[in-house]
Amino acid sequence: MTDQTPRLQMPYIIASQAQKEVSHNQALNQLDALVQPVVETADLSEPPLTPMAGGLWLVASGASGDWAGHEDHVAQYMGGGWLFYAPFEGMCVGVKDQNITARYVAGLWRKGQVTGLSFEISGQQVVGPQQGAVSDPVGGAIIDTEARLALTELLAALRYHGLIAAL
Repeated sequence: MTDQTPRLQMPYIIASQAQKEVSHNQALNQLDALVQPVVETADLSEPPLTPMAGGLWLVASGASGDWAGHEDHVAQYMGGGWLFYAPFEGMCVGVKDQNITARYVAGLWRKGQVTGLSFEISGQQVVGPQQGAVSDPVGGAIIDTEARLALTELLAALRYHGLIAAL
């Protein structure tokens, strides 16, 4: 056994300390897995053939083999075996192979979704809450077909991206 955890390199209590190291080391392994967790992938339903010590995976649906019965859990490979951690509401993990974040919400992993009240760049809000519906242009004394088409397409794009409500 090494003298530190694989991911965060936290020190273990040495073996000569009257068996305290067993439970303490287990807690350190859990911290190593769950503090700023980054999983290799969220798409595997069976263990990888050559997992690295301390490696983390998000167990996909249809889990089989050593992962059977652990769908949606974070799997950690330690000491030649698997440890599993049940997700909790609001838990976040980085997903390395897709460069996204997954958040556990209402019993499901939400992958790559970003939520918030506004989007700011350099302190300037550039996107905020959805605004009310805006009607497509109609009527008027002078009809400019090209301008009307451009405005209609712009409004459709804003609706599609959820920036304004659909009619």
